[in-house]
This record gives sequence, C-alpha cells and structure tokens, in this order.
Amino acid sequence: MSSSRPSPIATGLACRCPRCGRGRLFAGYLTLAEKCDVCGLELRAADSGDGPAVFVMFIVLALAVPFVFALWVWFDLPAWALMLLASILILGGSLGLLRPAKGILIALQYRHLPQAFSADAARRDQPAEGRPHDDQHA
Repeated sequence: MSSSRPSPIATGLACRCPRCGRGRLFAGYLTLAEKCDVCGLELRAADSGDGPAVFVMFIVLALAVPFVFALWVWFDLPAWALMLLASILILGGSLGLLRPAKGILIALQYRHLPQAFSADAARRDQPAEGRPHDDQHA
C-alpha cells in the first residue's frame, strides 16, 4: 500500500476529499460538493445511502441511554429534566457525528471501489440516447 494515499478515516473525519485529502468534501451540511476543488475528483458519484445515519443512531443511542439511566438512578432527576437532557444528548450527538460518519463512508467507498466514482460520472456525462437500456427500471 502506498504511503502517499491519505487515510480514509482521517480524510472522512476531516471531511476532505478521499483522493487528495485536501479539497472540501461537502458543499453544505450533508450536501456533497460536485467535485474536489484541488484534484478534480467527481464527488457526486459517491453514494453513502443510509449507512451514516444507521451507524450514528446506534452509537449515540448506545451511549446516551445508559448515561441518562445512570443520571436517573444517581441523582433522582424529574422526568422532564431527563427527557430534556436525553433530547439534547441524542440530537447534539447525532448532528455532530452525522457529517464525519458520511465522510468516512464515502472515503472508504473511494478506497475500496474507486472505479465507481469514474464509472458513474462517465455514465452520467453520456447523452441519454447513448446510454444502454436499464431493464431494472422498466
């Protein structure tokens, strides 16, 4: 493995381009940039699906629920305070981890399936009449 390739975890956490590690990955909060402004990688071909949301949901709930129950047992807080605290923890944790999780999954997709980035971009750039018929959508 070449040492010049950036780590998918490091580039994902930094929300940087999976190929060069320097360009921005996102144009908005979760909207991918069209292409890397440093190396020109077509980022719109990346598709992380629902994976980041599922991973974040499991991680945040696995940490927040025991923490809230521990606070309930240790400090005997009222129900409204526990619900408020749980809501803040779950929403804050989810929103804070969702973007890096999506960046990591896109970087891992690029690392293990780089041909998907160029193949999808090339297929989208073809004229509609030049595309082969897709029987799955018929």
